[in-house]
Amino acid sequence: MTSSNTRLKNVLLDFSKQYVAAFEKAYNHLPIIERDEAWISPCEKPKNEEENYWQPTALTDFLLPETIAAELNFENVESALELSLHPDIKTYFSTMFSEALEAHCADGELSLLFAWNMDDFVRLQENIIGHVLMKKRLKQPVTIFFAVTDEEDIIISLNNETGEIWAERVGCLPHKKLSDDLVSFLEQLSPLTK
Repeated sequence: MTSSNTRLKNVLLDFSKQYVAAFEKAYNHLPIIERDEAWISPCEKPKNEEENYWQPTALTDFLLPETIAAELNFENVESALELSLHPDIKTYFSTMFSEALEAHCADGELSLLFAWNMDDFVRLQENIIGHVLMKKRLKQPVTIFFAVTDEEDIIISLNNETGEIWAERVGCLPHKKLSDDLVSFLEQLSPLTK
């Protein structure tokens, strides 16, 4: 793993801890999610019969590194799309499982997206394939989304060639550069607990 990948993992895990701390400070408990026996996640902690507490969980907390490398990778996506995904986006989505984490940046509110469990990781891969195929069909630069905003149809994405972070309307060219890289973007976020 490169030092930039390690830094990205650390920044992401630090933000998740800040989010949980801010939530606990505001509500005196972990975030709560409706219990769904068909959609279990290692992020969940029992609360009662209808609800569970949850918190972001580093994949290394419950999986061996070789399992993460073998099962939570993007080789199938890269093969299907005949392109290499930017290392930052692969690191981002293979660092932890979590519900969306709400955040605030200078440009407004957003929700950082993550996989909730292994099945959700497969769904995420399918969504990435669909998004990239749309970009190719429209003859636009390939971007990979990792967040949604409080504005309808505006997503936050990483330019697959440069690693720059952009705001873009779904199906349109990116219209506003937000950061030179994912680490810098994440470092400027503050947790938002609603």
